[in-house]
Amino acid sequence: MGHKKAQQQTKTFLENAPLPSHGKTYTVVSHKEVINHTAKLLAKNNLHINKQIFRSSVNANVAQGVYHLSGSNIPNDIDVGLMFAWTNSYDKSTRFQCGIGAHVFVCENGMIHGDMINYGRKHTGTANADIALSIASQISQAKHNYTQLINDKDNMKNIELTCKEQAELLGRLFIEEKLLDTQQMSIVKSEIEDPTYNYGVDPDTAWMFYNHITNAFKQTHPRNWMTYQSKFHEFITTELLSNIQIQFRDTVQEPEDDLTMPEEHEIELPNGKIIDELDAAEPQNENYDSTSNVFTL
Repeated sequence: MGHKKAQQQTKTFLENAPLPSHGKTYTVVSHKEVINHTAKLLAKNNLHINKQIFRSSVNANVAQGVYHLSGSNIPNDIDVGLMFAWTNSYDKSTRFQCGIGAHVFVCENGMIHGDMINYGRKHTGTANADIALSIASQISQAKHNYTQLINDKDNMKNIELTCKEQAELLGRLFIEEKLLDTQQMSIVKSEIEDPTYNYGVDPDTAWMFYNHITNAFKQTHPRNWMTYQSKFHEFITTELLSNIQIQFRDTVQEPEDDLTMPEEHEIELPNGKIIDELDAAEPQNENYDSTSNVFTL
């Protein structure tokens, strides 16, 4: 499964990582470009970066950025805060990914929203413009997706899970879903027996179980972290929250966000060049994957 502990890095380390050459068929999008795009678009949408965490493989061939955010238009919650994350690679091991999520205040465990716009595209041609567009698209959904995650969290607090039920779910995550390795299984077992953090709920709840899993995900390699987080949230949604979510969507109207996309029809590249966003996006749907759980290129 390739689980390796992510190494925390500085922004400077990622920005200065040497770019590989893959020829004309593969456009390398630098970590620095992704970092700059993210900072610019978050600021444009009045989202303040409270904390930024960067992780990578030893040689920075795979890198990840995680941002803890706040904003005047973003709901306040006592348990979780708004998060944005991205993953980028130089070695073709993973396509660019980005998505809205939440971070748990007490432990910095992550949640990645599982219901996002999805498409896949290789790093070719105007990949840097496409990546800027995907970041903008995800940020534009920040308030709605974050609100849904808060709702999911609150519902999990009220769902009881016996020790047997937790064991069955844990076994499925290991054997069927292949989201955990043996080391992470041991971490979850230890957390169930003696939790490291106080999540403010009864031990036999879905929210407690959820955090035991996401705490173990901290050991996941950056290339897989977002995908596994998102698949896990989708798994919990399917197994425990589906009926509750249907009721939520039937009774709550879509919130009106003040968050914005880039100027209509055009986008500015890092070199200052302005291109038409529709041209940049073509042919972004050629590898559409309706089962994917993160926004990928």
